[in-house]
Amino acid sequence: MEEAKKYMNPYLGGVLLGLVLIVAFWVSGRGLGASGAAKSVIVAGVEAVAPAHAEKAAFYQEYGSTHESPLKSWLVFEMLGVLVGGFLSGALAGRLNFKVEKGPNVTSKVRIFFAIIGGVLFGFGAQLGRGCTSGSALTGMSVLSAGGFITMAGIFGTAFALAYFARKLWL
Repeated sequence: MEEAKKYMNPYLGGVLLGLVLIVAFWVSGRGLGASGAAKSVIVAGVEAVAPAHAEKAAFYQEYGSTHESPLKSWLVFEMLGVLVGGFLSGALAGRLNFKVEKGPNVTSKVRIFFAIIGGVLFGFGAQLGRGCTSGSALTGMSVLSAGGFITMAGIFGTAFALAYFARKLWL
């Protein structure tokens, strides 16, 4: 029988996340966010692959007028830190392995397909909502923004409503 992996106490994790948010405000004057990093990488990619399109499209012109360089955004460095930190955390805790976690009645391809679809839909929703969970919800709630509370309620409410339909991917 496989030994259960130990995870951090969720209450301690919440406190530590709150402290990271406080430090982010103190150091950068801004809260946390992730979807802006994805946007910066996409903008840099389009500028590298199709510079003529990037020069003509209004979105890229507007983005370029307010940002020095897409990859020099603090959000890009934040997300690199999240990726490196997650990798190191998994490696140090002995949880780093390359397998697809799924339910017994679903194939790896189906699980990966739905993970990609979920990620794309969440990314699209983050653009519509002008931020992701860390930006709109976590940082918004930390400054007592009504929008932050509504975003968090929407995210968790939607997840709760759809959990019944997606449960077979894990159970």
